[in-house]
Amino acid sequence: MKPLAGVRVLEVAMYGFVPSAGAVLADWGAEVIKVEHAVNGDPQRGLRQIGTLRVDDDPNPSIEHANRGKRSIGIDLSRPEAKETLDELIRRADVFLTSFLPAARRRFGIDVEDVRAVNPKIIYARGSALGPRGVESEKGGFDMTAFWCRASTAASLTPPGTEGMVPPPGPAYGDTISGTNLAGGIAAALFQRERTGEASVVDVSLLGSGLWAMGHGIALSLRVNQPMVPPPLGAHGSPTNPLSGLYRTSDDRYLTLVMLQPGKYWGDVARHIDRPELADDPRFATAADIAANTEEAVKILREAIATRTLAEWTEKFATLDGPWAPVQDSLQVGGDPQIRANEYIVQAGELELVASPVQFDVTSPELSAAPEFAAQTEEILAEIGVDWDRIIELKAAGAVT
Repeated sequence: MKPLAGVRVLEVAMYGFVPSAGAVLADWGAEVIKVEHAVNGDPQRGLRQIGTLRVDDDPNPSIEHANRGKRSIGIDLSRPEAKETLDELIRRADVFLTSFLPAARRRFGIDVEDVRAVNPKIIYARGSALGPRGVESEKGGFDMTAFWCRASTAASLTPPGTEGMVPPPGPAYGDTISGTNLAGGIAAALFQRERTGEASVVDVSLLGSGLWAMGHGIALSLRVNQPMVPPPLGAHGSPTNPLSGLYRTSDDRYLTLVMLQPGKYWGDVARHIDRPELADDPRFATAADIAANTEEAVKILREAIATRTLAEWTEKFATLDGPWAPVQDSLQVGGDPQIRANEYIVQAGELELVASPVQFDVTSPELSAAPEFAAQTEEILAEIGVDWDRIIELKAAGAVT
């Protein structure tokens, strides 16, 4: 049995951030009902062009990634006829999950007090751009603005002298990280309710998640009163450790070595690059010697690694003791045998999707496809006791679709 089996989540949210929290909860076994606008649905459904990549037909990864495993109901929250239906869904739920801004929550009667009036024991979970307090708490935002730019990742990655900034590496990057944080907070709140009977309000923001992701670097900057400044693109990496940096292979691919104790690994690396004599070279006898001769060591390693392809080094470095990795793009990861062995990419309907990162009992979650817009409206209404005459009335009034 999945750990959240039997937990009911009512999701009133759009785009990538908060729905990705619902997707994680669904991966963990929760029943997630996605409330979408009765006419327009989740605007994310209309996103077909992401950078240079375009998908014109369904299934659309832009909606599938953050909505797998859910059921969809179309409700127009602005219609008074919809209130009874929404209240019944709230009454049956363990978690109310929303991305709506405070003004919209008040307008639609779905703020904390409104929802708690219907179900006092519900976990109320909010995803915001900038947090629930402060003068900007009522403002919206996206992962590009709040997570990537404002929380310092963009500036910390962009080398000095570069015009503009390094953009996020892919769509919903900060959204997905923040959504996983929100799912974890909800799980903790469910545990607390189980132990104490107390129902919490859970808040996660894109800004807070972005700061947490940069937390180590921010702490260093605040300690020494200096911002983090990235090295030029293509630079080796550590100025005092040749075994912590980037190297080009003969087929113009890259691999990275990250061995933070160079004295421990230098001899093993020397043997793996077919230069065993370097293991006893006095220039590299101790960690201090290696640090003092980093420039020379980097030159040696660059020349050696440039003689073979990445595939050849992958085979040769299979027995290397120290940590290293190939630099892979978003397509190449699909062919990585370690990723496949751990089922980090799995089938969900017609698509392959990345599984959420937590596994229970060494098992990857079983994923199902995201729902079509409002596909389960009648099914869900019937489950909460709405008869067919009333369903027809609600449809005629435009309250549901």
